[in-house]
Amino acid sequence: MQRQRKVATPATTQGETMRPARPRREYVAAVRYPDGRRDLFHIRNADDLDDARQLVISEVGDVLSVDIAARH
Repeated sequence: MQRQRKVATPATTQGETMRPARPRREYVAAVRYPDGRRDLFHIRNADDLDDARQLVISEVGDVLSVDIAARH
């Protein structure tokens, strides 16, 4: 005779049920360079608009303008 398996229970931390992580918000950045070129970036690892702006500026360097919007 085969034994029954235990029913899986949710993981717990110190007696509390762990909640699933809230999905991070995505952002879109429109960048204009000093020479007139332009580019679009999709930012997934930013905490907020300011963080998204800093990520873009640190990645591309010298820019004329950066517009950031939350992606829906």
